[in-house]
Amino acid sequence: MKIGSYEIFTVETGYAWLDGGAMFGVIPKALWNKTNPADELNRIQLALRTMVIKSEDKIILVDTGVGTKMNEKLTKIYNVDHTKYELVKGLAEKGIQPQEITDVIVTHLHFDHVGGATYLDNGRLELTFPNATYHMQGEQWYWANNPSMKDRASYMPENFKPIEEAGKLNKLSGPGELFPGIEMLVMYGHTSGMQLPKISDGKTTLLYCADLIPTASHIPLPYIMGYDNSPLITLEEKKRLLPQAVKENWILAFEHDPFRVAGTVEETEKGFKMKEEVAL
Repeated sequence: MKIGSYEIFTVETGYAWLDGGAMFGVIPKALWNKTNPADELNRIQLALRTMVIKSEDKIILVDTGVGTKMNEKLTKIYNVDHTKYELVKGLAEKGIQPQEITDVIVTHLHFDHVGGATYLDNGRLELTFPNATYHMQGEQWYWANNPSMKDRASYMPENFKPIEEAGKLNKLSGPGELFPGIEMLVMYGHTSGMQLPKISDGKTTLLYCADLIPTASHIPLPYIMGYDNSPLITLEEKKRLLPQAVKENWILAFEHDPFRVAGTVEETEKGFKMKEEVAL
């Protein structure tokens, strides 16, 4: 897909399985199980989908998936699966080598979004993209280093501390344009300072939804994750963004939907839902 001077495409990095009840909060299983069927442990399959924004002088990666260094216990708990997809392999299939990535936009520092930023080389942590600058909100950086008891398991320092140690960290201070035509929207419901890249040329707009709307099934307003620190704030954020997405025909890119990569949104008498799928 072309938006302005940017070529945009997604890269699959694998799958993970998380508890369906936690993924859908107060929504009964009888409803969410129709679109996202659970396994025998009540887990649902989730994509670990990243996005590349490419211009003449930049190759920007949005999020990095879970990575390949997770220990055996956690790999089993989350059923992390790289048999078909893996980040570096997926980039190589698009003709991109790790050292060519100029920038990494990190939506937030949960392990399934930044785990691929580092890897183990003979027991030593190394940056996967050594020449990149890693952009994230300063509020999220602070929260990741001072998490609550509710969400501290989601923050694994080995995923992000080496970024700072290598001098590759760029802490942003709120919403605004990071690069021409690429704006950061900052959210607070899922976690403090999660940023969503919005790419627009005035005609076409694409929003990478991260964990505000992790799958197309989460478009309806009440479909909010139990993982969110402040679900009522998430609700207000969706109520603010979705009408604009409908009015301006935004394309929403879903980071975790294993079945649908992206789509537009419509509002019906029953609420918001996906209008049509879009290929990326």
